[in-house]
Amino acid sequence: MYVEIILPLPLQNTYTYAVPEQLQQQIKTGCLVLVPFGKSTRYTGVVYYIHQTTPQRDFEIKKILSIEEDAKPVFRRQQLRFWEWVSQYYLCKMGEVYKAALPSGFKIEHAQSYKPKTESFVRFQSSYSEPEKLHQAFDLTKRSKKQEDLLLLFTDLSKIFQKDQNREVSKKELLERSQINVSILNALVEKGIFEFYEKNISRLDSYEKPTISPHALTDKQEEAYRNILSSFREKDVCLLHGVTSSGKTEIYIRLISETLKLGRQVLLLMPEIALTTQITSRLERIFGKKLGIYHSKFSDHERVEIWNNLLKNDGYQIIIGARSSIFLPFKDLGLVIVDEEHESGYKQQDPAPRYHARSAAIMLATMHGGKALLGSATPSIESYFNAQTGKYGYVQLSSRFEEVALPEIVPVNVKELKRKKRMKSFLSPTLIEKIDDAINKGEQVILFQNRRGFAPIYTCEVCDWTPKCKDCDVSLTYHKSKHSLTCHYCGSTYRLPHQCPECASSQFGDKGFGTEKVEEEIQHLFPGVETERMDLDSTRGKTAFEQIISRFEKGKTQVLIGTQMVSKGLDFERVSVVGILSADSMMNYPDFRAYERAYQLMAQVSGRAGRRKKQGTVILQTSHPDSPLIQSVINHDYTSMFQSQLEERHLFRYPPFFRIIEVNLKHKQEKTVKDLASHYAELLRKHLGERVLGPDKPIIGRVQNLYIQKIILKIEISAAIKVIHQILTDVYHEMEDIPSFKSAVVYYNVDPL
Repeated sequence: MYVEIILPLPLQNTYTYAVPEQLQQQIKTGCLVLVPFGKSTRYTGVVYYIHQTTPQRDFEIKKILSIEEDAKPVFRRQQLRFWEWVSQYYLCKMGEVYKAALPSGFKIEHAQSYKPKTESFVRFQSSYSEPEKLHQAFDLTKRSKKQEDLLLLFTDLSKIFQKDQNREVSKKELLERSQINVSILNALVEKGIFEFYEKNISRLDSYEKPTISPHALTDKQEEAYRNILSSFREKDVCLLHGVTSSGKTEIYIRLISETLKLGRQVLLLMPEIALTTQITSRLERIFGKKLGIYHSKFSDHERVEIWNNLLKNDGYQIIIGARSSIFLPFKDLGLVIVDEEHESGYKQQDPAPRYHARSAAIMLATMHGGKALLGSATPSIESYFNAQTGKYGYVQLSSRFEEVALPEIVPVNVKELKRKKRMKSFLSPTLIEKIDDAINKGEQVILFQNRRGFAPIYTCEVCDWTPKCKDCDVSLTYHKSKHSLTCHYCGSTYRLPHQCPECASSQFGDKGFGTEKVEEEIQHLFPGVETERMDLDSTRGKTAFEQIISRFEKGKTQVLIGTQMVSKGLDFERVSVVGILSADSMMNYPDFRAYERAYQLMAQVSGRAGRRKKQGTVILQTSHPDSPLIQSVINHDYTSMFQSQLEERHLFRYPPFFRIIEVNLKHKQEKTVKDLASHYAELLRKHLGERVLGPDKPIIGRVQNLYIQKIILKIEISAAIKVIHQILTDVYHEMEDIPSFKSAVVYYNVDPL
């Protein structure tokens, strides 16, 4: 017997291993096995398929070393089919997909591999387990008041007198509730009344409160819900285009309920962990224990428990998760909802597989015979185009819940204010006035600045020298709270220079502003006002998001300052003012998606204002208030932005008319990577002609001491990805004849963002 094994390595092929006779009865497709690889390395591989064909090899076929304890498959066949698609479409190796999909806790060779969490529980010894024999136990405790109290409490907690309601009591709970020393409990064990036993317990929080019924839908929501169902009769994918605060979540809840009635599972994808906090508490109240959560802030052990739960027949029926949850072992997905489908957080950048969770989720739903719903107030141009051309269904929800007006967006011309010397800081007088007004009324404020840190540039005030990262071609960002400079590409941290290496000056200043500087300015202008930051630096802890959001929801924080995290679907009823501090910095970015992204960010963060009974105000600071994009934002006019961008995309051969594939080459030597990239592009042009652009050095041309070159392929949407894949594979094999190619890092990025 032989098996084909996928290993967690960047290898395209499976590897053939022989199955020792004593393991042949246990082995199954999808189970984990420990195998030797190379001279002395061992890996946990997954069984891809089993066969009896003796491989034609000159070398000895190695044997499997062992099988995971219970030999239970941890993958379903549908998952392995999905891996194949991810590998083929995103031009990566099956081993890379496996490595991304499986929690590390499953890997047998890991010292930190999964171990069930156990806890000590207390129960009556068999001679006292019947209620009628309890008086004998109480007789034994008459001389000790504390023993008697403990026995009485246990009887109460375990509900031993209530038929069919008996519950287990942990040692920890009993001691905490009684406030009695452990020696008292041990004395009852010695008397033969109690005994301890160990039990596997979940690391995951379980919802124990009674569930409630969902809210009734408004007439507009009901109409949208019916239209979605109607769309699903003809198409597998539907775009729900609903303005901010229109109640998309209520429609999701109704669709989830109906899917569960059919006995099928639901995956609700969210682009940001911060978003799962609010929506989870809403869905838990309705679906209780049927709901599971999955994202990167969970430990490996917790992720293994969620995975194992889904492998059970009575496991979670709904998963709320970030992009990696598409790899979970679903049995029968009836519905996948991609909320805020336009968000760039759905695209995995590094390492491979560089998949887009929206596209992958649509394929996953299709493989299960399910439906996919994409929801957004500002859809991606690709999704909106697919809806307008009839590839997807399209449902619009154009009014807010309870008909609350969309926020008034007030442009503030900072260029003009600077000319008149009225800008005392990066906050305009209008914004300062609105913040003051909101605080005095007990309302809340959100300030959006899409840069973290204190200042993006730290510079010598005499000669303008700017410190750069030693390993990346990028300026360092000044973080005042840490009194350090940080590279936002590789994460390296540097001390602040005391002397300029160019002119020996000791005078340093900063240019620009990040969230940290905004926070300091607000504390200076409004002393005593509770402020908080929500950015990558302030949310590193497992529960940091929840704590920041909880404090803001309860009104403990009056001003929330953040990067794009604050723009994403959060619902706060007291927010009356939103400040967009630097609209131009989002627009002036050398990327074909810059205007689309800028519109989405500004429209989304604007949607946080005035979400319940009252219209909110958005102060939009810009030097170009008359630009078409700013006007589209002010007028809440998605269609005009879409039309203008579509014309440009068609003219310059960009999505949704063409598919972009990046070929990235990295090497320690700049000349070597240039030569390799030129030759690579030359070979590609023989097959693809003018579809090949470059090579070029990207804006950041060196990261982590590797020089970078990029080749861009613009491929017609109608072209078969398999044909392109074959061309790239053939060219790659040709490149392998060049000695220096072996020391280069080469990878593809399909549909880059």
